Amino acid sequence: MKSLLFLIFIIFGTIYFATFSYGTPIRRDDPPRTAVVKSSDMFCTFLPKDYGGNIGDSESTAIAACTHQSPNAYILPAGFIISAHFKQGEGYVQVTGVMNGSIYGLSPNDSGGQYDMQAPQKSKCEGYSKFVNLVEPDINHYCIRCCSDESKCDLHHSEKGCEYVIPGDYSPN
Repeated sequence: MKSLLFLIFIIFGTIYFATFSYGTPIRRDDPPRTAVVKSSDMFCTFLPKDYGGNIGDSESTAIAACTHQSPNAYILPAGFIISAHFKQGEGYVQVTGVMNGSIYGLSPNDSGGQYDMQAPQKSKCEGYSKFVNLVEPDINHYCIRCCSDESKCDLHHSEKGCEYVIPGDYSPN
């Protein structure tokens, strides 16, 4: 009888702990992929999940990294963002600016790539149906735009870079 009571105690204790423990750990099979764009101080960009990764090679496995604590993202390393310029228009919000890719081990020879709703899989920008995010380590530019419809987000010209896909301010201050 004592064994049965002990077993029941262990089972209920495990269920209680799993249900009511503080915080929800990020599962390895569910990486952080929710970006937020609210201001020049509160935004995210996608980056390779591993330090020093290649942008183009990470388009399907990237993670969201933010300037602030966000429920489904990591925090950007200090010094990564050099400048951030927020802009809001009808049906979109965006941040453009200059980064120091070496802080995250990005190669100065990496011409970058594009992240959007299709890659990485299950990625999104909170509050918007579409987004486009380019990271260009070779020229230290990054840009992200979140849109209420695809016509506001150019998903088809990533090879032309941030300044073409998301016109904005790319000055270092």
